[in-house]
Amino acid sequence: MTTIAVTGHMDLTDASVPLVRDALREVLKTHAAALTGVSCIAKGADSLFAEAVLELGGRLVAVIPSQDYRQSKVKPDHTETFDRLTAAAAEAIVLPHETANRGAYEDANRTLLQQAERLVAVWDGTPPSGKGGGTADTVLEAREAGVPVDVVWPEGAARRSAA
Repeated sequence: MTTIAVTGHMDLTDASVPLVRDALREVLKTHAAALTGVSCIAKGADSLFAEAVLELGGRLVAVIPSQDYRQSKVKPDHTETFDRLTAAAAEAIVLPHETANRGAYEDANRTLLQQAERLVAVWDGTPPSGKGGGTADTVLEAREAGVPVDVVWPEGAARRSAA
């Protein structure tokens, strides 16, 4: 059994979604026979990873950062996907934080890394923002802990501009 966690950008452009989905399938298919995927099921990379794990017949573990995460952080355009993937998960780990905040996200990322033998990062290489709990922070934490990181950023992938 190989346990792989994911971190990645939530703000992928619509055109990037199929590119990232295909790249994730490629990375994961070599482990498909005995795959456990660990994801926070956030919009974007986390959900694409979770879907790929399930498509390949893997076992999904959902890490939910806080008690109020679904109500306070899952936007209406992601609710159906979040609920479907959470229901499909073999295990859901809901962290004890009452509210979704930076501490809850940092704890969720630590939980992902504690579970994982590898980390897949859907990451454009942007350095940490200094806010903590982001994709770059998780990649750095994984590397410091000696967890192998597979960076997935296919040709043509892009993030929505913050405009």
